[in-house]
Amino acid sequence: MEEVKEEHAVHHMNKDLLIDSLKNEDIEGFRTEFLELHPYDQASFFKELDEEHREKIYHYLSPEEMATLFENLEIDDDEYKDVLAEMNPNYAADMISKMYVDDAVDVLNELEKDQAVSYLTIMDEEAAQEIKDLLHYKEYTAGSIMTTDFVSISANQTVRSAMYILKNEAPKAETIYYIYVLDEQKRLLGVISLRDLIVNDDDTMIADITNDRIVSVSVGDDQEEVARKIKDYNFLALPVVDFQNHLLGIITVDDVMDVMEEEASDDYSKLAAVSDMDTIDRSPLSAARKRLPWLIILLFLGMMTASLIGRFEETLNKVAILAVFIPLIAGMAGNTGTQALAVAVRGIATGDLEKENKWKLIVREAGTGVITGAICGILVSIIVFIWKGNIYLGILVGISILSTLIVATLAGALIPLLMHKFKIDPAVASGPFITTINDLISILIYFGMATLFMNYLL
Repeated sequence: MEEVKEEHAVHHMNKDLLIDSLKNEDIEGFRTEFLELHPYDQASFFKELDEEHREKIYHYLSPEEMATLFENLEIDDDEYKDVLAEMNPNYAADMISKMYVDDAVDVLNELEKDQAVSYLTIMDEEAAQEIKDLLHYKEYTAGSIMTTDFVSISANQTVRSAMYILKNEAPKAETIYYIYVLDEQKRLLGVISLRDLIVNDDDTMIADITNDRIVSVSVGDDQEEVARKIKDYNFLALPVVDFQNHLLGIITVDDVMDVMEEEASDDYSKLAAVSDMDTIDRSPLSAARKRLPWLIILLFLGMMTASLIGRFEETLNKVAILAVFIPLIAGMAGNTGTQALAVAVRGIATGDLEKENKWKLIVREAGTGVITGAICGILVSIIVFIWKGNIYLGILVGISILSTLIVATLAGALIPLLMHKFKIDPAVASGPFITTINDLISILIYFGMATLFMNYLL
């Protein structure tokens, strides 16, 4: 416990020292302390500063040093343009050009088009061209998240010459653990690992040790599919090719982690019926604007539920006790539907349902609905009979629970599967949406059964 306290104390002291160096304009002291930090810690410190202190950092760090910090900066998408606006335009453009290409593209994609063009115009021509080549790829595809900072060699050279190329290219490559073997037309022939280069003799030909069983992705593949492939094969990087198998770039595992976080956040937002949960809204107005569209849709669906109950007003007038169990029936339907929805959406997101027959999922969920419905139905029948002393009322509520849970479970599984089939994001079948739909279904079942039981209830 004492060790933990000491670590926190040292971290706090370093932070104070950095702040003092900024206040006292001690450039050398600041650089000595700051550049010893991990880039993530540099970015975390930078994010906490006010604009006045950040402007000093722009003068204390070179564009290249600032680029390393910026690659690790975790801020809201709409904040990038504000931070870049604090910098001298030439400094900002130079910094962006020093970033890994895929990271630079991510930053420019968050800016207004004219702002991005402005930075590209004043930056180094070669770097600008590399970035432009990636900017035109469709968002959320392999092309939009790949980097062109990779090491490639020819098949007709030796390990010695390949190591020479690797040493020269390593400083600007995003990863050096995989080296890609190309032919004269830049088509991908195979891949070798850094281990392969190290363990083989200098005079060994690259063609003799190349692994030609290549797993690659097309430049237009969805980023979620790319992430799944890297996860399945446990790769550190994956080559991206065009339809003629030309190597266009690579996607590294750190980019895939960002994709998985982004996709998970997106799915969770939709499951919660919120348009965007990537950022924490600073104003109630902004938060309300994002949530209102779904809430208005759900409001109208709720009005349909109320209208449906109104149609059974005569039934309620005759047997008022029925109203007591409406929340129970509707709540159970919403809960079980959301559970089935979560299973289906997760299966689609992870790709498990691609390997499994979808009918198995439907049959399994139907079976689950029957078992849970039967158990809950029997329990509630006994409880209602003991509570109200009316066996027919207990049977009515029990059968309604059984029927509702079966239908709600099937709906929770079927709706996302149907959406997926029609190329609609299944996460749109959000929890509140499924709950409201199942409210309608459960009320219809409950009052339909009550009408049949009316003579016994009276």
